[in-house]
Amino acid sequence: MDTSELHNVPRNVGWIEVVCGCMFSGKTEELIRRLRRAQIARQKVAVFKPRIDNRYSTEHIVSHSEQSLVSQVVDDAQEILAASRDAQVVGIDEGQFFKANLVEVCEKLANQGKRVIVAGLDQDYRGKPFEPIPQLLAIAEYITKTLAICVVCGNPADKTQRKTAQSERVVVGAKDIYEARCRKCHLAPED
Repeated sequence: MDTSELHNVPRNVGWIEVVCGCMFSGKTEELIRRLRRAQIARQKVAVFKPRIDNRYSTEHIVSHSEQSLVSQVVDDAQEILAASRDAQVVGIDEGQFFKANLVEVCEKLANQGKRVIVAGLDQDYRGKPFEPIPQLLAIAEYITKTLAICVVCGNPADKTQRKTAQSERVVVGAKDIYEARCRKCHLAPED
């Protein structure tokens, strides 16, 4: 939900919004929508993505539906503080690829009076919480959980199924490696 649609929109204070869900659920698309609305409102917007996410572009955040927005690439969340000094709204895509210090950075930005919007996976391919998104959910004022469509049965999906045998927690990919699944159809790997 966009904060303009909420009854108690904060005034003269910053806040954190988290858009989370599985892959292919529209997280980046929703992040882009919110950031474009902020730009239309003539707010100063700064957009960031982790260097590891080079699937579609190195200088844009890009949704699976090919919507895009110019962004800055950072290696560590700490870089966002200096790079967003003049911004009123800070957008961060693929939050799960950042270290735990993303939480502290978001807190600092919100305490500076900025609107901070983070999109990311809340669960890894095993269905386990994907840090640091759960920690951001605990401190966020606004949370949106997006759902995809299960490719097996068509039910609402909140799990990401890895289609390869790779066992590393982070394997960057798209439809070639992952698909959305519901709780019933998700096959968690044996640990």
